[in-house]
Amino acid sequence: MDLGRFYDLTAAKKAAEEVKVRTHAYKAAYVRAYHSLKAARQVELDAVASVAKSFDAERLDRRVRGVIARELRARGGQKGRTVRRFLGSITHRGFVWRFDSVDVLCPRVYEFADTWELAGGALARLHEAAAEKGWDTVVCPSPEDLNRIEHLLIPGLGLAFVTSCPGMDYGKKPYRRVRLDAMTETEGRSRLRFQSRMAALLREEAVDALKEAKRNHDALEAVFNPYVDFDGVRAQAALEAGRLLSYLK
Repeated sequence: MDLGRFYDLTAAKKAAEEVKVRTHAYKAAYVRAYHSLKAARQVELDAVASVAKSFDAERLDRRVRGVIARELRARGGQKGRTVRRFLGSITHRGFVWRFDSVDVLCPRVYEFADTWELAGGALARLHEAAAEKGWDTVVCPSPEDLNRIEHLLIPGLGLAFVTSCPGMDYGKKPYRRVRLDAMTETEGRSRLRFQSRMAALLREEAVDALKEAKRNHDALEAVFNPYVDFDGVRAQAALEAGRLLSYLK
């Protein structure tokens, strides 16, 4: 489909220089944001590895076994299908988490209070148990580590398991709370506080860069928009939608 025919390219070329400037600016801002986020993540991983050495995994395992026996003893009669969805991430507005989606689907929420990313294994086990029992689930991975589950929703049971930590606070009274921070005996607390502050500052730098990227991208769109036939685009979209829907009849 040739959408280029909806551009007045001759007129748009008059703004070519501004387009180049804005394009370079927003791309450069994204690069700065990515560098800051990568640095913050590296600092965090060092702290997580340090805390994990003293984590009482057996204590958490006992809690998880109890939850499975209590909450997942019934069979679901569903397909045990899993869909993966992000519940939020860092944006130009800072962290945005849509815990309201959790509350709509799941009236009962278990909150894992987990500053040091220790809940991933427990959530993976709960997900496996739910799928084996025939419950459809929604798995919400960490945006910075796609192999680690941060939140698990089981809508058929009205049950959710969410992670809560600084920057990602559930902020409501849960049905149950599991305090993973109490299952560690962390040493070098001053060093951990320093690492947490450093990671937070690096993420603030990333947010500032994302704000700059958005400003330049919005300015770029403002340059382009007067030269786009949006009525033509919408008409073409309606034709294509009708064509695709006709295949379903």
